[in-house]
Amino acid sequence: MSSREQYAPGAASGAEVRKEGEKWTLVVVRDLSHPPAKVWKALTDPEHLREWAPFDADRNLGAVGTAKLSTVGAPTPLVSETRVKRADAPKVLEFSWGEQDLRWELEPQGAGGTRLTLWHNIDRRFIAMGAAGWQICLDVLDRSLAGQPIGRIVGPDAMKFGWQRLHAEYAEQFGKS
Repeated sequence: MSSREQYAPGAASGAEVRKEGEKWTLVVVRDLSHPPAKVWKALTDPEHLREWAPFDADRNLGAVGTAKLSTVGAPTPLVSETRVKRADAPKVLEFSWGEQDLRWELEPQGAGGTRLTLWHNIDRRFIAMGAAGWQICLDVLDRSLAGQPIGRIVGPDAMKFGWQRLHAEYAEQFGKS
């Protein structure tokens, strides 16, 4: 049984940066050994989001329309009005978080797994931070889906779990351009 104390993120991997004009996008790919329907529920159901995501939602994100996302672990609670633009279960989920757009794609993989791809439009200065944060969140998500929850690790909490090392590794991978 994996415990929170034993958790440490692996090496920085599975993320890349794409640039179109002045717009930067962090792309994170993760293979999960759970079916798309189960992963979809974790991405949309407020109860599941509380297990792993860097924000809480005031409603299920599996339907188009407005919702409120509250950032967790921030020094002051940040609540942003979001708009779910696309909710094509269990394949594509698109919504905004503050000024940033997130797009989640779920593709079935052999043996009942899912390839999860996240596109996150994020300020260039924060892209390595975002990559490190999402890697830890997706590790926690994976454990939660496997029935071995270790509790959400976000904000200052992530500092205790190797976030700085990950951030440095991603900053190096992505270069300073």
